[in-house]
Amino acid sequence: MKPSRRTLLKGFAGVPALLSGLSPATLFAQEPDDHDALRVAIAKPAGSLDPHKYIGLWAVQDLIFEPLIRYGHGGQMKPALATEWTLDEGGKLFRLKLRENVTFQDGTPWDASAMIWNLDRWMGKDAHNWMNASRLFDGHRTLDSHTVEIRFKEPVLGLLYEFSYVRPSRFLSPKSVNQNGEYVNPVGTGPWIEESATNTGSDFKRFDGYWGDRPAFEHIELKVLPDSRSRLAALRAGEIDISGGDFLAPIKATEAKTLESAGIPVVVETGTMTIVLGFNPERNEALKDIKVRKAINVGFDRTAIAKVLFQSLAEPAGNLFPPSVPMSGKRFEVPGRDPDAAKALLEEAGWTGSGVREKAGKQLSIEIVVSEEQMAGSRALGEILQAQLGEIGIELTIRSVDHASRHSDIPARKFDMALFYTLGAPYEPFGTLIGMLLSTFNNGVDGKLAVDAEHLDPLLLTAASASEDKVEAATQAVYDWLHQEVALLPLFFAPVIWAHSERVTGFAAPATEYDLPYENVTLSA
Repeated sequence: MKPSRRTLLKGFAGVPALLSGLSPATLFAQEPDDHDALRVAIAKPAGSLDPHKYIGLWAVQDLIFEPLIRYGHGGQMKPALATEWTLDEGGKLFRLKLRENVTFQDGTPWDASAMIWNLDRWMGKDAHNWMNASRLFDGHRTLDSHTVEIRFKEPVLGLLYEFSYVRPSRFLSPKSVNQNGEYVNPVGTGPWIEESATNTGSDFKRFDGYWGDRPAFEHIELKVLPDSRSRLAALRAGEIDISGGDFLAPIKATEAKTLESAGIPVVVETGTMTIVLGFNPERNEALKDIKVRKAINVGFDRTAIAKVLFQSLAEPAGNLFPPSVPMSGKRFEVPGRDPDAAKALLEEAGWTGSGVREKAGKQLSIEIVVSEEQMAGSRALGEILQAQLGEIGIELTIRSVDHASRHSDIPARKFDMALFYTLGAPYEPFGTLIGMLLSTFNNGVDGKLAVDAEHLDPLLLTAASASEDKVEAATQAVYDWLHQEVALLPLFFAPVIWAHSERVTGFAAPATEYDLPYENVTLSA
């Protein structure tokens, strides 16, 4: 998931002696100035853009590959490569009318045969059965050159959402593979064609044969800047035009305030992702006691942390999902800090004494795993939790890990507590509910927020199989159980933070963290 980072900037690889001591911003200043190129910061190289693999940057794939149906703000589903769709036979038959007069970037027609060729690369395959559409796939049929039916063994929960995902449900030109059917080049129907890609960045040119609205500029330049300070410096110097998004080039809340004070336009919205504190009672016996979990829940101050650490840009959370997520459930009260109540709960649980509490000769010590690469600011958040929980007698130790270590430790449940992001749109609510809570579901590196096969799994499976008229109530039952059991702690609804240069007009934050925000953007000279 994480290709090697660059050591030299594009265009200077042959003259390393000239690079010594130069900042990325200075290096960018020496590149040719292109007034018709949108320059976007990315934290790491784009990687392989094969839309049927799980490797490259989502937002970069989105430039090239399009879905049948596009996820819009608030969960609105919009026509893309399909113009019409219907569900028949109780949701088991999905009929789509494909957009006509569309070609891939290599001239290959977009039609039923191209769609079927793509579906056969992932639907019904074990590697993609985390998606209901793949797991329940039962065949397809071509009705005419632009009409396709897909049959499922049973109704598919979140079907429209799944066909909006960046991968694997986007469409690759059938001519962009070798004779063995292996991916060779990123060729889609989207508005941008990849011209070049290295560890220093990627360049794209506008596809003038695009069926939709043509972008106002001819090029997009993605520049790899792994360090946030370099990105801020490049923004302030006017050497990049856009930076932000949790998955593209994250901006911390404190950095957003710094940019604002420097006159850089900053866009902040409440997104669809939640920062959550997950428990692992199987690794730490103390966390099996609901009184200890309740004590932790009221042992720290969400509002104060939001103000200090997130500059009031993050909203304290009492729910697993913000209201912007479909079927996010009734609102629970955001817990306030109550040290006296927390101490009383710990006393009731048998944890006593001054300083670090003890029970049966054992100290109340808990480890929290944080990763700055996975969640910017998580170390500072861990330190605040450490201080505030220390005041009620809990010794919190912090273990900082890199991205690779987190990807191994979290799925292996090598943590007492850990900080997580929910998946966000378009995967919600069932992406997180099933992927991060169902004990039998293998979700790869994301890991589990909570695990309870006996009590939680039946609720999740009921919600996953519920009919349309019962799914909201079944989903609420999951939320109620999580809330009553204090099985996890929603902390904050994560802010979506973007910043752009003054030459950018028409900027708007995208509907999901998996999109690159270029639509409606114009560039001044």
